[in-house]
Amino acid sequence: MDEASELRARLAAAVHALNHGAQHDPSARLAANQWLLALQRSPQAWGVATSLLVSPENPPPPADLLFFAAQMLRRKIQCPGAAGGGGAPPHVLDALLLAAGRFCYLGPPRLLTQISLALAALALRADGGVEGLFARMRHLPEPAVLELLTVLPEEVVQDQSGDTGVDAAARGRFTREVMAHAPSVLEFLLGQSDNAAADDERNRRVLRCLLSWVRVGCFSEMPPAALAAHPLLTFAFNSLQVPFSFDVAVEVMTELVSQYQDLPQAFLNKMPYIREALLLPALANRNEKIIAGLVCLMCEVGQAAPALVAEGSVQALALADALLRCSLAHFILESDAQTDKRNAAQELFSPVFSSLLDALLFRAQIDTDEHDTDGELCIPDGLAQFRMNLEELLVDICLLIGGSAYINKIFSGGWVLASQSFAWKEVEVRMYALSMVYKSFGDVIGSYSKMLASSQRISKPISSNACSLALRKLCEDGSSFMNEPQNLEILFWISEGMDAGNLRIEDEEEIISAITHALCSVLVKELRKSLLARLLCSSYSAVEKLIDIDRDQSLRQNPAAYTEALNFAVHGLHRMGALFGQLATSITSGLIDDDTVLVLLGVFWPLLERLSRSSHMENVSLSAAACRSLSLAIHSCGQHFQILLPKVLECLSTNFLQFQRHDCFLRTAASVVEEFGHKEEYGALCVRTFETLSSAASISTLNSSYTCDQEPDLVEAYTNFASTFIRCCPKEAIVASGSLLELSFQKAAICSTAMHRGAALAAMSYMSCFLDVSLAAALESRECLSDGSPGVVLAQILARCGEGLMSNVHKSATILQQLAALCSLCERTTWKGILSWDSLCRWLQAAVKSMPSEYLRQGEAEMIIPLWLNVLRDAASDYLHSRTADNVRNDHAYMQGKGGRTLKRIVRDFAESHRNVPMPCPS
Repeated sequence: MDEASELRARLAAAVHALNHGAQHDPSARLAANQWLLALQRSPQAWGVATSLLVSPENPPPPADLLFFAAQMLRRKIQCPGAAGGGGAPPHVLDALLLAAGRFCYLGPPRLLTQISLALAALALRADGGVEGLFARMRHLPEPAVLELLTVLPEEVVQDQSGDTGVDAAARGRFTREVMAHAPSVLEFLLGQSDNAAADDERNRRVLRCLLSWVRVGCFSEMPPAALAAHPLLTFAFNSLQVPFSFDVAVEVMTELVSQYQDLPQAFLNKMPYIREALLLPALANRNEKIIAGLVCLMCEVGQAAPALVAEGSVQALALADALLRCSLAHFILESDAQTDKRNAAQELFSPVFSSLLDALLFRAQIDTDEHDTDGELCIPDGLAQFRMNLEELLVDICLLIGGSAYINKIFSGGWVLASQSFAWKEVEVRMYALSMVYKSFGDVIGSYSKMLASSQRISKPISSNACSLALRKLCEDGSSFMNEPQNLEILFWISEGMDAGNLRIEDEEEIISAITHALCSVLVKELRKSLLARLLCSSYSAVEKLIDIDRDQSLRQNPAAYTEALNFAVHGLHRMGALFGQLATSITSGLIDDDTVLVLLGVFWPLLERLSRSSHMENVSLSAAACRSLSLAIHSCGQHFQILLPKVLECLSTNFLQFQRHDCFLRTAASVVEEFGHKEEYGALCVRTFETLSSAASISTLNSSYTCDQEPDLVEAYTNFASTFIRCCPKEAIVASGSLLELSFQKAAICSTAMHRGAALAAMSYMSCFLDVSLAAALESRECLSDGSPGVVLAQILARCGEGLMSNVHKSATILQQLAALCSLCERTTWKGILSWDSLCRWLQAAVKSMPSEYLRQGEAEMIIPLWLNVLRDAASDYLHSRTADNVRNDHAYMQGKGGRTLKRIVRDFAESHRNVPMPCPS
């Protein structure tokens, strides 16, 4: 093997060790990182990185190796001294262009982005770099050109904190050269937009590129009339109607409106269409993404051109109406928060909406100077439309401030007692506001009565949500009325006919919850039991039909029939879960007796057990629905599930081993442990379950941050199970599972470095829980050093894993404070031989030593250790003080002590000051 091949092989091995290194050997990952940094500083990096990117191998090298090569080239290009001919060798440009053309089809999108960023960095630093790049760009495939054009303008406006060696003059030259090509780029994007209509991904890429050029002022030389009519603006506006590209389209439109003063008028002309076609459906479907995006855009229009809005045109009124529909009233009234919190919010905002009512009444008044051709007083079309649009908002305000306050507001102001001359337009508008509220309530009652009598209304998707919510209110507020025999039959007619409809799962769950609430209020015990069993059986049949398919393979071989059966079963499982979820309140209040619960479980569990042993569980939606219904049943029925626990946990463990990407089994197992883990008789069962779940291959492969980023849901589910286990299980179970806990703790330390925020936070949450339980055990038996105690087992795990923990979570103030507190406490007890303050000192020294020399400033390594140790000592004291019997506080309150706050500050400052550390160039 020649020297170049050997270097390439070593690079591949180092990247693999960094991303997929052995979980028991964090030092190997650190060594790989050090070697890679050294390679990056060397002249050989140019050759090995470009050889990887232009390699003719088929298949090509691994994606993470190619990404690292492109990233290394970009960083070397950005180093001081790399400008002009004294930096990157000439062959680098050719290699990057060749790689861009190749990997725009073969590689992951982030690889093409990194290659494009390297090309942009080259163009910024070379005389004639922009012209040369545009001349060569025409030979690239269109996807590569689009990505390169997207990142190129970003060099004009980018944050320069991590980019050195480019002075203001060079950046100014680069900006002028880039902007000179704006007309040709817009022509290119126009051609791309014509071909993007049927391709959502391409549509989004074109919009991203357009956004980059809008931000640098690509339309600044264009006359206002031409800009308002430009086809690319039409393309961006039309893209608002494409869910996949909606967010980028909003960014483009918002940027345009904020930059060009002539555009708000053009946008206002489209406001009625936006309101009807986009906003109202989004409000009806509670699509927060669409609502938030449109509100952002509409607010930008209002801020950019308030004079246009103040003119009160039909379009401006449509804008005002749209914003009012997105008001806080909808959130408060539709909030799922607890009743007392919602009431507090209503009381807090009542003055605001009372003032809003005053403003609306003033704006909705009829101008007494408006008359028709016959001399009669008339309402202009614009005002009539505005009043029509106010109906929902007036109802919201009435519900929010309360009926009595609303009516008092209508009749306040002294106008009723005026003795000289009535302000008739004020009288009229107030009577209008009162009539709208009563009309709305009447329409709801009348329409819902028709729904109950019609088999069609509830099956319409557009009305299903409103009908399901109305049914819920009817069953809650009129339970005695709904318990009449004829109305109970209507409820069952609704529930048993849902499979024939096209309802969303959320609406079906709402309906079943409403019906369950009504049935639980039936006073006759035997009747109530039979009615609830009948309601459960209406969903039972859909699941049973799916199980029966295993006995008739001809049905399995019919894809359409099987998909339909699968969908019905998923809906049925969600409905069964909704029944048990609603049942919980009635069980707690004593309305539902043990006999009823046992009858329902006798229907539910045998069916679920049969389903869990079938091949259908490979379907993600089905397994998730089954696990959800099981979790709800366990939380509702509690002790009645105890006899079934071995079978339940066996089913969950077996299914997870068979379908290891289905994290729902892990989450449901955690629910079981949370409910029953505290009982000593189930300790061994919980340990056995923990062992089985941890033995799965998918868990074993969670040994690098790269893998954790690929499986964030699995990381969250596994660390959540481990947290639940250590919090809820008895001491004997913790002692018996020492090796499992050590393995899970090591994995959590690795996962805490994942780029995926959810995975990293879940891992850190588990480690914090681990430390908290360890400290509680130490406080409980600080003078009792027994090898069989859980505190000693946990302390021994920390002693073995402490160095890896410190190296991976040196930016988490909470975990550092807990670890310091535990070491400080052990220092003063018989546990000192296991953990001590010296242990923490060694781990900190090892963590600092393992950091690359380029990561720390000169002399920082010598200064950081004594500084952090002093702060950690004070923070540990705060934490221990908060855990004493007289000072128990709520979660995380210990961070508010002086030591805790100081630790939080220095950790934050350390993270911020080392976020963008420039890499030195080779000498």
